[in-house]
Amino acid sequence: MQANTRKTEIPTSVWLGMLSIYIIWGSTYLAIRFAVETIPPFLMVGVRNFIAGVIMYAFMRLRGTPAPTRVNWRSAAVVGLLLLTGGNGLVSWAEKTVPSAVTALLVGAVPLWMVLLDWISGRYRDKSKRPSWLAFAGVLTGFGGIALLVGPGELSANRVDPIGAAALLFGALLWARGSLYSRDAALPESPLLGTGMELIAGGLGAIVLGGITGEFGQVNLAAVSTRSLIGFLYLIVFGSLVGFASYTWLLRAAPTTLVSTYAYVNPVVAIFLGVLLANETITPRMLVAAVIILASVALITFTRQPARARVEEVGVVSD
Repeated sequence: MQANTRKTEIPTSVWLGMLSIYIIWGSTYLAIRFAVETIPPFLMVGVRNFIAGVIMYAFMRLRGTPAPTRVNWRSAAVVGLLLLTGGNGLVSWAEKTVPSAVTALLVGAVPLWMVLLDWISGRYRDKSKRPSWLAFAGVLTGFGGIALLVGPGELSANRVDPIGAAALLFGALLWARGSLYSRDAALPESPLLGTGMELIAGGLGAIVLGGITGEFGQVNLAAVSTRSLIGFLYLIVFGSLVGFASYTWLLRAAPTTLVSTYAYVNPVVAIFLGVLLANETITPRMLVAAVIILASVALITFTRQPARARVEEVGVVSD
């Protein structure tokens, strides 16, 4: 079978989607920090994703998109619980004690986890799919940068909260697992319908988790600040409806190596906004750690050896 050597041009829609997750997701870290100042974190995540999911699901069904099957719902629930209840929920919980800029850098560990999870799962038994030694060097370097970031020493006025940092790393692990699972999951053919289902499932999961952790007793609507409310509404519209929808669509419509580049653009945006709008302090040690982490992510992204890069309208892109 003759190999097709013709380069595939990336559509403008893909670049627009990438731009949305570059800018919007970079800004959501600050929005989350503002929102959780006066709103319990897991309930904030649950309600905003559930609202966005119902809106998106209803919109797609009213447009005539076929109803999903039970298997579709099961797959969407797994993705939603991993990405939103686990990943997004832990990020929001950790931002009660960890600055948004540091949060973005720790969440940047997602590509590091993805390489490790693929390796542990045996995906790389096929030599053609194995990443190069440079990619594994990038993983080790990236976790070294994380150790520098959260290790003993002063990063700003206070050290990074170790429990918050651990929650962020575990949340990044869950996000990576959910992203990998979605590549082969039995999701609906319509990416937006599937996104709505994931938002609903992930939102409900976070609400349940909020109930388990006692957050219902912490709700005080009269105490919700204007800044928290603005952050909450921004997260519904841009974080969930626009940003998450773009991400799940890109996982199907663009090369995974391109989609994963958001991991080292988001922290740059988050650091800039944290300093500009939240008076967060950036120290030389933090800058060095940021350079190490982002360089490692870039190294992993551009040295992983795809078995077959394909861009297709329906179906998960495999790398």
